[in-house]
Amino acid sequence: MNIETVLFDLDGTLTDSGPGIMNSVQHALKKYGMEVEDISQLRSFVGPPLAKQFELFCGFSEEESKNAVEHFREYYVEKGIFENTVYEGIPEVLQTLKNKGYQLLVATSKPEHLAHIVLEHIGLSQYFDFIGGSYMDLTRTKKSEVIEYVLEQCNCTQREHILMIGDTSYDMIGAKQSGVHSMGVEYGYGTKKELVDAGAELLAKTPRDILNFLW
Repeated sequence: MNIETVLFDLDGTLTDSGPGIMNSVQHALKKYGMEVEDISQLRSFVGPPLAKQFELFCGFSEEESKNAVEHFREYYVEKGIFENTVYEGIPEVLQTLKNKGYQLLVATSKPEHLAHIVLEHIGLSQYFDFIGGSYMDLTRTKKSEVIEYVLEQCNCTQREHILMIGDTSYDMIGAKQSGVHSMGVEYGYGTKKELVDAGAELLAKTPRDILNFLW
């Protein structure tokens, strides 16, 4: 692969955002009289579009899922967004890639303005030429839609030189649908099997492994 542009997922790839997301989901579920004793059961909410995950996890209707997302945001925008830590080694990886001349972009299903807040708060926004995400109204949440949006905004047309890095099947499938290369990271919230089954071309066990493929 002759990669020139690298798209990074955010949750589970650049940062361990699990605690804030799972606490926010727990807050939303309580509004419906539901509570999960073992919060780790909510790991599946880290990464995928939230509304769809509420449908799958709770059996909610589309309308109920949209309302659940609103309850989720009550906690998330106040507390959950800051219950978020950078994976060890990520700043060094980004700095190295930046120094080597790679164009670095973010493609996340998280609402775009919240992605900006997170990356600014944790000190990573400086590494990226563009940060793209979804709308607050729950549109443009499909990963391929986000990828297409980011590529269009950055005028990236040579897809054979573009790599999408993420931790779930949604990232790998989105990459395939958009015709770009894919790398799955095993340190996030997806499993190796999930990534392989979704068509990951490369696998990175640690952030440092990202450099092993690109540098």
